[in-house]
Amino acid sequence: MSKTIIIIGAGLAGLSAALQAAENGCNVKLVSSLPSERAQSVMAEGGINTALNTKDENDSPEEHFTDTIKAACGLADPNAVWGMTQAAPELVHWLLKLGVKFNMSGYDDVDLRNFGGQKKKRTAFAQSDTGKQIMTAMIDAVRRKEASGMVERFSHHSFLTLRLCGNICCGCVIRDEYSQETVELPGDAVIVATGGMHGLFGNTTGSLSNTGEVTAELFRLGVPLANSEMIQYHPTTVKCGGKRMLISEAARGEGGRLFAMKDGKQWYFMEEKYPELGNLMPRDITAREIWKVSHESEVFLDMTEISEEIISNKLSGLADDCMTYLHKDIRKEPVSVLPGIHYFMGGILVDEQHRTPIQNLYAAGECCAQYHGANRLGGNSLLGALYGGRVAAKSAREQADVVDLSCATQIDFPPTSQISEIKQLNKVMQDTMGVVRNENTLLNGIQTVQALTGNLPLLGMAVLKSALARKESRGAHWREDYPKSNDDDYLKTTVARFDGKQIQISFVPVPERR
Repeated sequence: MSKTIIIIGAGLAGLSAALQAAENGCNVKLVSSLPSERAQSVMAEGGINTALNTKDENDSPEEHFTDTIKAACGLADPNAVWGMTQAAPELVHWLLKLGVKFNMSGYDDVDLRNFGGQKKKRTAFAQSDTGKQIMTAMIDAVRRKEASGMVERFSHHSFLTLRLCGNICCGCVIRDEYSQETVELPGDAVIVATGGMHGLFGNTTGSLSNTGEVTAELFRLGVPLANSEMIQYHPTTVKCGGKRMLISEAARGEGGRLFAMKDGKQWYFMEEKYPELGNLMPRDITAREIWKVSHESEVFLDMTEISEEIISNKLSGLADDCMTYLHKDIRKEPVSVLPGIHYFMGGILVDEQHRTPIQNLYAAGECCAQYHGANRLGGNSLLGALYGGRVAAKSAREQADVVDLSCATQIDFPPTSQISEIKQLNKVMQDTMGVVRNENTLLNGIQTVQALTGNLPLLGMAVLKSALARKESRGAHWREDYPKSNDDDYLKTTVARFDGKQIQISFVPVPERR
C-alpha cells in the first residue's frame, strides 16, 4: 500500500521532495500558497556547488566537504554534509538531463566559477539566473507527475497547523486562500519545505511570502529549533523599495572588487586584509568587514573592470537588474553596497535523515537547520534544498509509520498577530540581530518582544534567546562583548524548545563523523 506524503511548500526543496516521493510510488499532495514560479528559489542568482573538476584544479567532493565544514565553523553535521557533497556531481548532471541550461565550457563540460570561501572553481551557473533555470526545469518535471495523477496540487492554500495523535503527525490542516475554507489533509507523513524566517525581519533579500509562520506554528506545537541565531548577512545588497536587492556573489567571482575611499584614494580593503581570497572570503567575514568600514566611508562594489564578454555571457541578469532597479550601468560605475539579511542557517531541528522529533514529520530546505552550521557557503543553498528534499522524501517513504489517519486530537489553531505588532517585531529584530550583537541590545529586544502576542513573536523570542545564550562569536553570530570563539562550551548546536509555557535553550553536541 502506497503512502500519502503531504509536502508544504513548492520551492526547490518541495519540488525535489515531490519528484522523489512520486517516483517511488507515493501519493503526493503538494501544498503552496503561491505558484512555484513565485518561490524564493527562483531568485537564486549565483549558482550551485559541485566538485566536477572541469577546470583541472584537482577538485573533489572531499574538498567541497572540507570547505563547507570550515565555513560552518564546525556546527554542521559532518555526515549530512558528506552525503550532500558526494551527491552533488550526480545531481548537477541530473539537472542537465532535466533541461537546465547551465553555462558550458566547451561542448560537454559544465562551466564553473569561483565563489566565496572556496579556492577551487566549483559553482555551476546559468548566467546570473541559476535559480530560475533550475526551477523552470523542476516545475515542468513535477507537472508531468501531476498529469499522470501521481502528484495532487493544492494551490493557493496556506498551512494552518498539524494533525497530531500524541507525538505522531498524521497530516495537517490547510486553508484555501480564495474561499477561506479550512481543509483537513490526512497523511502518512508531512514534509515542511517553506523557506526561511524572513517575516521576522521584513526587510531582507528574500521573498515576502516566506513569512516564517509555518516554522512558528511548529515551534508552538513543540518542534525544536536549532542554531536560529545563525542568520547570514549577504555582504553586497542595496536598498530597493522596502527590501534589499541582492548583488550576487557571482559579481565578485567574476572579478568585482570592494573598495572604500581612504585619503582620497580607492582602498581595496578586502584584498589588503585577506590577500589569499580577497573579495571572496566567506560571507560572514566579508559582511563584517563591510559593516566596519561603512562606519567611516561608503563601500562600493566595482565591476567596471569585468569584460563585456563576461557580463554578456555570465552576468547579464545582474547587469539588467542594476540598470532597471538602480539605474546603474555596472560597466561604467560602481554600486554602493551594504550587508543585508539573506539566509537563515538555523531553523527546524532535523537529523541527518531530515526527521524532526515529531514522528512522521520532516523538513527540508532553508526552513530547517542542516548543512550550513554557523555560515553558509554561497552555492550550497540550491544544492542543500535539492539534496535535502530528496533525502526527506526517501526517509518519509521508508520510515514513516503507518498510523490510523482518523486518529487526531482536537486541533488547536494558532493565535494571530496584529499587523502593527508584526511591524514592531520587524523593527526590534532588525535592531537587535544585526551583523554585530551585544547583551544589552538583545535583552532590550527580549523585553519588547515578550509583550507581543502571536506565533511570530514567539519565534522571534526563540531567536533572541538563542543569540543571548551563545556567549561567543562564531560564523554569522558575532558578539562584540564576546569577540572570541569558545569551543569548550559552544562548539555545539543551540536548541530552543517551547513547552507550552516558556522557551528553554540548551546546547547539544554536533554529531561525530562516522
